[in-house]
Amino acid sequence: MRSQDYGRDVTAGRRRRVVPEVAAEVGLVVEDPASGFCGAVVRFESGGVVLEDRHARQRVFPLRPAAFLLEGAPVTLVRPAPTAAPAARRSASGSVRVEGLRARTARDSRIWVEGVHDAELVERVWGHDLRVEGVVVEPLDGVDELAGRVAEFGTGPGRRLGVLVDHLVAGSKESRLVAAVRDEHVLVTGHPYVDVWQAVKPSSVGIAEWPRVPRGVPWKEGVCAALGWGEPWEGWRRVLAGVSGFRDLETPLLGAVERLIDFVTEPG
Repeated sequence: MRSQDYGRDVTAGRRRRVVPEVAAEVGLVVEDPASGFCGAVVRFESGGVVLEDRHARQRVFPLRPAAFLLEGAPVTLVRPAPTAAPAARRSASGSVRVEGLRARTARDSRIWVEGVHDAELVERVWGHDLRVEGVVVEPLDGVDELAGRVAEFGTGPGRRLGVLVDHLVAGSKESRLVAAVRDEHVLVTGHPYVDVWQAVKPSSVGIAEWPRVPRGVPWKEGVCAALGWGEPWEGWRRVLAGVSGFRDLETPLLGAVERLIDFVTEPG
């Protein structure tokens, strides 16, 4: 007797039911149908997933295909994809920004700078750091009376002064004035530029280089005249607007300010 030929497999046209994969996030509630144990995902352990039921009992189950029920439907639990840690937000100075900052009570120590422009530039780049540390920056309107101002301030342990000086180069008037200050609680740093404007990179303010100003011509006025920037206050608005962070400043100024902040915030 010949066997009857039924032709092709009658089940071949049926679609296999696809069991979805679900990330086993902590808190996801699933059921193990074999044992009837129902609980929330709490962690991964020994190659399996740990579930905790409403009675705080915990059990470990292997991560097998279609091993669990989610809202009555079979699912395959898989480990959640690792998430990258959020990048730390940086302040304008490059330091890690402290979120939700409440400014610290001001220290007795201070940082002095020569003028208002210096103070505004330091605030633009290091303002966040200074508020974290509780450091106040004060303009001096020049350093001609620096030694006397230091004496009036009255330094001591926990009451330090950091002083930022423009054009602090060998043989300059500024270097001679600074040499008259001899106090272990005072640190003077500076940069080689005639004015703090020059410590801003030319590319940041849209110029190829800072103009050379003839001797005897006030530097800011000479720069504004050469660049067509109008009055010095108008020029300063252009300069400050070009600074958004430490990358817009020259290295000597960056190093000088960082040293002052470290000095006035050292314990004792």
